[in-house]
Amino acid sequence: MRPGKPNKAASGFFSAIIREPLAGLEAIQPVPDDVQNTHASPVCRRFPDPRRRLTARNLPAHQSHHAGVCCSVGEQVAALRRVAGERVAARIRHVPDPFILRIVEGWPRSFTSDRARALGFKAENTFDEIIRIHIDEDLGGRFAA
Repeated sequence: MRPGKPNKAASGFFSAIIREPLAGLEAIQPVPDDVQNTHASPVCRRFPDPRRRLTARNLPAHQSHHAGVCCSVGEQVAALRRVAGERVAARIRHVPDPFILRIVEGWPRSFTSDRARALGFKAENTFDEIIRIHIDEDLGGRFAA
């Protein structure tokens, strides 16, 4: 999840539907609940050992090095509801955006993290964990209930 302000990136809503409601703001969900993506907290995106170098041999271009939790937008919202409550999750408004949907429909739907974990990357096991890390690391342990 990206901390900070919303941006115009087609993928920005994945973070915004969690970040904005926790800040007490409305967020727009422009795609259906079944759209999937793989997520990780910024803490888990750091390379585990700065002395270790990625090379074309240990990370072929056609394989993902992304360690993370694959889930649908609906599962993201359900995790937000579990972690922060119904009032926070109710700040998400579904407003379909065909332009954004066309973009994200062309992206891979799910990843496994086996290769990334073998390289030493670590990731959360659930999206709930990602939300809790965001609350602790970026919001000082507090959110707008």
